[in-house]
Amino acid sequence: MTGAVHQSILSDMAKFSTDLDRAFSALADPTRRAIVSRLCDGPKSVSELSEPFELALPSLLKHVRVLEQSGLVSSEKIGRVRTCRIEPDVLHATEAWIHQHISAWEKRLDRMEVHIERMKRKN
Repeated sequence: MTGAVHQSILSDMAKFSTDLDRAFSALADPTRRAIVSRLCDGPKSVSELSEPFELALPSLLKHVRVLEQSGLVSSEKIGRVRTCRIEPDVLHATEAWIHQHISAWEKRLDRMEVHIERMKRKN
């Protein structure tokens, strides 16, 4: 592998890691997870998003900004109405990372199960 190709791979990995860090950090807050869940049903205005929460509008907007910075959500202001929507690419990348790790753990558990069965047959 050439140095340029190796550097490109490392750069892509670092960007992917940074994107995941931002996504998981944003999703660490229950209010932001609830906002993302509500947006999975479709785009909503900030006032629609605020309905189930007992938050002042500026506080809700801070959560929206964190979600926007993570890439999970985008918003568009038309007139006086800001509409938010989910950005599925970041969610898909996060989901792929989780599934990759679930798969690795399932394989380990399968190997452990085979080992345990082998040990039982020996005894």
